[in-house]
Amino acid sequence: MTNLNIDFLKKMLSTYSPAGNEVKIADLIREEIKELVDEITVDTLGNLIARKKGAGKKVMLAGHMDQIGLMVTYIDDEGFLRFTNVGGISPAITLSQRVIFENGTIGVIGSERLEDLKDLRLDKLFIDIGASSREEAEDKVKIGDIAVYCSEVVADEKKVISQALDDRIGCFVMIEALKRLSNTENDLYFVFTVQEEVGTRGAKTAAYGIEPDIAIAFDVTATGDTPKAKSMAVKLGKGPAIKVKDNSILCHPKVKNYMIDQAEKNNIPYQIEILEFGGTDAGAIHLTKSGVPSGVLSIPCRYLHSDCEMVFLSDVEEAIELTKNIVIHPIQLDE
Repeated sequence: MTNLNIDFLKKMLSTYSPAGNEVKIADLIREEIKELVDEITVDTLGNLIARKKGAGKKVMLAGHMDQIGLMVTYIDDEGFLRFTNVGGISPAITLSQRVIFENGTIGVIGSERLEDLKDLRLDKLFIDIGASSREEAEDKVKIGDIAVYCSEVVADEKKVISQALDDRIGCFVMIEALKRLSNTENDLYFVFTVQEEVGTRGAKTAAYGIEPDIAIAFDVTATGDTPKAKSMAVKLGKGPAIKVKDNSILCHPKVKNYMIDQAEKNNIPYQIEILEFGGTDAGAIHLTKSGVPSGVLSIPCRYLHSDCEMVFLSDVEEAIELTKNIVIHPIQLDE
């Protein structure tokens, strides 16, 4: 397997950047890719847009930088913090987890006493930062501050386990594919989007400004390979997944077939993905202006929206190679 830059991936996964406050991860990515592209801009909403110029089709590649979070809504007299979700937060996954705020303050998620665990809801949970009063808590945390899961990134020769693989791993695939490109006949826009977790907002505005001919989103997808999982024909270690549909898009058949053709021509393992829930940036991009033919390349991931999401590095490597081959050749969907 090609030697992946795992140290940089760990930096990406450990960088605090919840939806609506993606500045830190954008700065990290900009520094990594600035010598590889012809121009870099940041649009009004905060999307990082890196262009590698070419004379062919205008291709938008999109992966979202933001991660899910917990926003403080109230601080009680004893210093406990109530919160709301920023993106998809599960009460069962969140209970007893450590979380961290932008200023480094760390807390633990606790729960009111419940007669039955089925009554567990976000409004029954609180963040305990070890304060003994509202005044003490307010010295460290304010209403509107956002915490994210706080856990160590685990990586070995086979896998990575971490928070925020959704979707830092998609951004990583884009970055590593960019490093393997020399010249390209396509006009490539590598877009690292904001606020995907709260409604694919960054992708919508970026696509409106770019007006791409073709778009491909990069994100994680669920798997059906754990005991008694919901039936799904995606497994870890079997290659990246080429999406057919999710709740936000029916992928353009010519884009999907082009991606499949490139995988088969280059002997790259791939899977076909049909996700019966959720969506990606492609859901917003394909509806932009008069429409954009769009597809999605997904990284299989277990335990989505938790602090211990898991991907296999073989799938990541194969996604990078497939991405390189998708964008390096002239794209003619009419053929």
